[in-house]
Amino acid sequence: MTLDRRAFIGTTAAAAATLAAPMVRAQGRPRVVVVGGGCGGATAARYIAKDSEGAIDVTLIEPTRTYYTCFFSNLYIGGFQEMDDLGHGYGTLAADYGINVVHDWVTAVDRDAKSVTLASGGALPYDRLVVSPGIDFVEGSVPGWSVADQDAMPHAYKGGTQAELLKAQVMAMPEGGRYAMVAPPNPYRCPPGPYERVSMVAHALSQVNPTAKILIVDPKAKFSKQALFEEGWQKHYSGMIERIGPDFGGDKVEVDPAAMTVSIDGMVEKVDACNVIPAQKAGRIAHQAGLTEGNWAPVEPDSMRSKKDPNVWVLGDATSQGDMPKSGFSANSQAKVAAMAIRGELTGSAVFPARYSNTCWSLIATEDGVKVGASYEPTEEKIASVSSFISDTGEDAALRRQTYEESLGWYSGITSDMFG
Repeated sequence: MTLDRRAFIGTTAAAAATLAAPMVRAQGRPRVVVVGGGCGGATAARYIAKDSEGAIDVTLIEPTRTYYTCFFSNLYIGGFQEMDDLGHGYGTLAADYGINVVHDWVTAVDRDAKSVTLASGGALPYDRLVVSPGIDFVEGSVPGWSVADQDAMPHAYKGGTQAELLKAQVMAMPEGGRYAMVAPPNPYRCPPGPYERVSMVAHALSQVNPTAKILIVDPKAKFSKQALFEEGWQKHYSGMIERIGPDFGGDKVEVDPAAMTVSIDGMVEKVDACNVIPAQKAGRIAHQAGLTEGNWAPVEPDSMRSKKDPNVWVLGDATSQGDMPKSGFSANSQAKVAAMAIRGELTGSAVFPARYSNTCWSLIATEDGVKVGASYEPTEEKIASVSSFISDTGEDAALRRQTYEESLGWYSGITSDMFG
């Protein structure tokens, strides 16, 4: 599977195409409010506005004026991307697609009144609501750590300043120092992400601090692309990386941000930089709106419609939907299915059977890229995987270089698909 920017946009847009002309309701244009301007929200807003050809009034609410992607932030840490490369604005969505972009926080959703309340005051009514809030963290999931400690021990699992902070701390480590990562339990955003991060930290340290060591404390017995990462670590960073899984106390960890220590099953380890990635849950507004069961928001597999409210759709990392991983590609794919379903309800346009896809690329070292992915279809119970692929161990350098270059084309494609 090879993707470039044009192919990514072309193949994914085809799934959302419509054959029928929109029918505007007599009392005026129907209103769709989208909460969250990431892979799910920005894509949904753009496709609803674009494919309804102005028949639907679309408002996108996102507090940040520049959206920094969490995907590819590991490549920033590794020195392969600049932070400015990861920042994207919303001007094109407003100017070219007529989307009302509101930079504000949503503090409440009133599902009975069908309105959202903004932090700045006032409320926006909707006929259909799309909620794509990403993730928040489960307080107390790593004893000793809370969000108040994220400057001392960054999570860097949301895009932007946290990645900058973590990179600065890694680069400031003393010669021969020690970097620790506390990996998250399943399920969490981007399953290969922590291990790509270890690879990128190792790459950065190999350039400036080659005697440094990396410690992974992991509550999981196994992880995504494990054989590929372990092969790459042995090849490129031999002797630098140690992983402690649950058999040796990786599920019994505490941290002390003030002392910069990690306790593993009672054994205290002093470190120089520590990346704590806690257990995760749906973004706060999904819980406030009553759209969740436990940590995640359940959705209908054929449309991403909330199982809690027929007028609400939930997208991306916040959802409980079945086999799809929590990733930017997944959210983008889900957004197109949701946009088609919403457009069909509001304008009478054609709705086609849902199809979903995902690919996750990871960079292990310079031009050593690997990938995993699948195609999915809805069943009555869930979104189910129907085919999958993964890079092989032992691949030659040319294929790994091609995989890395493919990931660059995908990044260009998906960000154009999101922001226009």
